Amino acid sequence: MSSEPLRFQVLSRCAESRARVGRVETLHGGFDTPAFMPVGTRGSVKGVLPQQVAATGAQILLNNTYHLMLRPGSELISRRGGVHRFMGWNAPILTDSGGYQAYSLASMNRVDDDGVTFKSIVDGSEVRLTPERAIHVQNELGADIIMAFDDCPPSIDPAVVAPEQERLLQAMSRDERAQGGKKRGRAYDHAARLDTANERTIRWLERCARAHGRASSQALFGIVQGGTDLDRRTWSAERVCQIDLPGYAIGGVAVGESGDQIARVVRHTAPLLPDSRPRYLMGVGYERDIVDAVRAGIDMFDCVLPTRNGRNANAFTRTGQIRLRNQRFAEDDGPIEDGCDCYACCPGAHGWSLPGAIEGGGGVFSRAYIRHLFMAGEMLGPTLVSIHNLRHFQRLMVDIRDCIAGGGWAGFFDRWPVAAAMRD
Repeated sequence: MSSEPLRFQVLSRCAESRARVGRVETLHGGFDTPAFMPVGTRGSVKGVLPQQVAATGAQILLNNTYHLMLRPGSELISRRGGVHRFMGWNAPILTDSGGYQAYSLASMNRVDDDGVTFKSIVDGSEVRLTPERAIHVQNELGADIIMAFDDCPPSIDPAVVAPEQERLLQAMSRDERAQGGKKRGRAYDHAARLDTANERTIRWLERCARAHGRASSQALFGIVQGGTDLDRRTWSAERVCQIDLPGYAIGGVAVGESGDQIARVVRHTAPLLPDSRPRYLMGVGYERDIVDAVRAGIDMFDCVLPTRNGRNANAFTRTGQIRLRNQRFAEDDGPIEDGCDCYACCPGAHGWSLPGAIEGGGGVFSRAYIRHLFMAGEMLGPTLVSIHNLRHFQRLMVDIRDCIAGGGWAGFFDRWPVAAAMRD
């Protein structure tokens, strides 16, 4: 491995789309692309041991800068050798900048041209986050890939948001809500807000690049903003990519838009990013969105869906989600999904078997048993479904890579009906 913090190589390309298979190498090892990163928000993929996460096929994790900055603190993690050693994951890690959480999760925040001020969700104290501070924290955490601090605005105009997307209003900062928004008239100017975010994102990226103190060991990615406005996406991409970085990301998607809007933005923006660098679509998501984005040329994904849904008894399958609390599973002795090789569905595939001679020696955690665990409030239920969901997305990525390298998508959507709702 050279002294570069990240190397990316495109190994094969799809003849019928912009999809490509690649390999990223970091100082903590490599990962294959297209890649799905499980989210370990606070230095832990909730309820799942690092060894179990690795057994699902995951090769890289995402940690959340905002939460680790507040607790236990990046200084403490740095004194313990960095986030890899702290959480027991000796493989690549990516940290986000903390900016989105500062805007969307805090009970109070003020965004200005220099940064954002917010109340800590831990103790209510006032915290100031600037581009320099975001980079300093990530330098202390020590992840292999770190993200620039960006200004992430509402992707669509809150004044015209559909009722089911009302939660988007909660992502607006306090000063934006005071200006107007849906509930306080029409003073809020969405176009102006997108322009402000684009301009801040560029200025803040420049400050991040200057502040980056570990450029030889950590790869800094820039982030393209612009909402659902394609002209503004072009403007942002052109300027972000003028700064030479190891990789680039599309931000500000999957925050309330429809699937069609996400696809439209990604298909437009992905080809604007350098072909020789990894392209990362932040916060996506569902199988059909991942496949669509891969075919547009995206290489990296992350999402909380596998574990968040797993903790709520919602299991992903190739034909769609199933809700294991449903009464119809009370006496179902089958696995979560026939043919799945995850630890929950097929323990024997992982060298583990139930005591005694139980049909085939491997045993199975049945739907009936897992439903019982949830109904009884047992912790094992969320763990088993989370493991299954994590493996589901890694199986999806393996099949995607095989299709690209093998020369075509014939049969893919028969194997993955859940991803068949492709948008032309």
